[in-house]
Amino acid sequence: MSAAAPAPADLAGRCLRILARIREDGGRLRDDEADILRELAAAAAEHSVALRSVIDDWLTAACQVWPEVPEQIKVTAEGHSPGGCPPALEAIRDMTVALTEGYETGHRAAIRREEAMRREFVDDLLDGRTGLGQLAERAERFALRLAGLHTVAVARAATAFRAGDVPTRYVEDAMTAAFSVRDVFITTKDSLLVCVASASEADVPARFAAHVGNAGARGCQVAVSRPRPGPSGIVRSYQEARSTLDLADRLGLDSRVVDASSLLVFQVLGRDRAAITDLVATVLGALEAGRGGPRPLLETLTAYFSTGCVNTTTAHRLGVSVRTVSYRLARIRQLTGYDPTDPDQRYILQTATLGARLLGWPSQPLENAD
Repeated sequence: MSAAAPAPADLAGRCLRILARIREDGGRLRDDEADILRELAAAAAEHSVALRSVIDDWLTAACQVWPEVPEQIKVTAEGHSPGGCPPALEAIRDMTVALTEGYETGHRAAIRREEAMRREFVDDLLDGRTGLGQLAERAERFALRLAGLHTVAVARAATAFRAGDVPTRYVEDAMTAAFSVRDVFITTKDSLLVCVASASEADVPARFAAHVGNAGARGCQVAVSRPRPGPSGIVRSYQEARSTLDLADRLGLDSRVVDASSLLVFQVLGRDRAAITDLVATVLGALEAGRGGPRPLLETLTAYFSTGCVNTTTAHRLGVSVRTVSYRLARIRQLTGYDPTDPDQRYILQTATLGARLLGWPSQPLENAD
C-alpha cells in the first residue's frame, strides 16, 4: 500500500460525539456506535491510512473530552481501581477495540484487492496480449521493473497451485522476505506456480525451487528458462519454462530442477518430428531384433553416452557387469552398423538415442508418435 494519508475527517468528529454522549449519560458504547467506528476504521485502512494515525486521532479526541482523569477515579497502591474499570476507561477501551477491529477488516480487504490486481497484471503480462506501454504503467503501481533481463521459473506439483493456498503463500512469503518486490514476483497460472525474477538475482531460481520443495507440495518439479530482455522476453521465457516442464515429463526426467538450456537439443530435434522419426527408425529400428527387444540395448546406449562412454561407469549405473555392457555395445554395432565406441559414428547413434527418448520409443510405436 502507499504512504499514509490523512485520516478521514469523520473519524475524529464522530469519536468526539460518541464520547460526549457517553460522558453525559454515563453509559457504555452502544452496538450501533461500535459498528460506525468499525466502518470508519475500515475505510481508513482501505485509504492507506496508517493505524497509528487512526489511534492518534482517536486519543486526541478522547483528550478533548476528558482533559484529565475524573477525581472520583481512585487507584489503590496495587494500581487497580477498587470498583473495577472506571466508566471513562471502559469507553476508551471499547472504542479502541472497535476501531482496531474495523481497521483490521479493512486492511485485509485492501490486501486481497491489491493481490487480485497484481495477479491480474502478471496474468496479462504472461499472456503477452497487452500493449507494452500499458504494462509498464501498471507495473509502476506494483513497484515492478520490466526493463532488463528476466528469468522465469515454473513449478508443477501433483496438486494444483492456487492463489492463497498454503504452499503458494509459503513460497510467496519466503521469497518476499529474501528479495526485493521490484526484482521478484510470484503468481499462479494454469495450476502452476510462477516466479519472474530479474536475472541480476542469480540465485532466485535455486531459492524458489528450494522453497517450493519445502512448501509440502507433492511431486514437484521446477523448470527454469533462459534470461531474456523486456516484457516480451518475460513472455517468451515463461513459455519456454512451461514447454521445458512438458518436455521433462515426456522424457521421464526426475530431476527436481530442470534448466531449459540443458534440453535445447531436444527442442531442436522436436521441431522436425518427421525427420527425427525417420532417423530413429533408420538407425535404431534394427534393435528390435535384439534378444529381449530394443529396450535393454537402448537403455545401455543412454547410460553409455550419459556417463562419458565409460564401460565401468555404465555398468554401475545399469547394475550389470562390464562384460554385459561390452556384449551389448558389440550387439548394437552388429545390428545397426554403427559402432558406439567409434567417435566418428557415435554422434549419429547419440542423436538417434536422444530422438528415441523424445518420441517415447520403444514404448510408443514410431508410426504413432506425435
